[in-house]
Amino acid sequence: MNPAFSVVFLTTLIGAGQGLFLALYAAELAGYGAAAAGAGANLNLAGGAALALVLCGLGLLASFFHLGHPERAWRAAAMWRTSWLSREVIALPAFMAALAAWGLAHGLGWGGTAWLGALAALLCLGLFACTGMVYASIRFLQEWASPLTLLNHLLLGAASGTTLAAALAAWRAPALARPATGAALVLTLLAAASRTASLARNARLKPKSTLQSAIGIRHPRIVQRAQGFMGGSFNTREFFHGRSPALMRAVKWTFLCAAFALPALMLAAGLRGAATAWLPLAFAVQSAGLLAERWFFLAQANHPQNLYYQAIS
Repeated sequence: MNPAFSVVFLTTLIGAGQGLFLALYAAELAGYGAAAAGAGANLNLAGGAALALVLCGLGLLASFFHLGHPERAWRAAAMWRTSWLSREVIALPAFMAALAAWGLAHGLGWGGTAWLGALAALLCLGLFACTGMVYASIRFLQEWASPLTLLNHLLLGAASGTTLAAALAAWRAPALARPATGAALVLTLLAAASRTASLARNARLKPKSTLQSAIGIRHPRIVQRAQGFMGGSFNTREFFHGRSPALMRAVKWTFLCAAFALPALMLAAGLRGAATAWLPLAFAVQSAGLLAERWFFLAQANHPQNLYYQAIS
């Protein structure tokens, strides 16, 4: 497929916002969100919620650049009974509203924030499921049609958001920095294992269609000479990225290093008590790596029509 950068930024940004919220809510349940936690252990949950809301808002803004007619965006929710994309369109603002209410309740010192957080957490997990199923439900794109697609969306978002939470804890609640960093390291390693498993699975895939079945001719030897027209078309622009295999390999190894290996090393350094500057740097590097990972994820999906068009395009 030909990745749209609006979708790349959408999934990366909202994933980080969701992961940050889940880390903050876990901190609240552990007792680190109130003044009673003591000096150096009181994490500013209202400020963290605002940051998570900004990340989700930026992701939502990026999604509008993917629309041919942004003024008709409301129509994207119309098919919620059958479309995972429509369900995602509904789940994202619902989660943002619950997140805003949870953060506001903390900012104003209201009670009952744990219940608001539980509602936001359910919506957050539902949003992860909807985003993952947008891709996993497309059965003819074998690279996406796997439970690993769902798992990767969850783990990648949780890892990046928890890494950001660790950086915030190092600045605002030093007593929480170590457990947050440890959680971020574990999630990053789990995400690396899950994404590596999906890469290994995709490398073993074989097309279910052939050139013969693509054009309806069963001759054992078919050689493509032309597409039937002189220029490109919607098919060649939208369903194939046009990049060389060498570039695809370079992007793959870049995101494996930037999204997983380097952040894991930086988090390990922070866990050993090194300078806290490693933590925001780990988030910055991981975010850049996840942008590359999202692009690769979208580009790697091989549409069956490429059996015909890709050979010449």
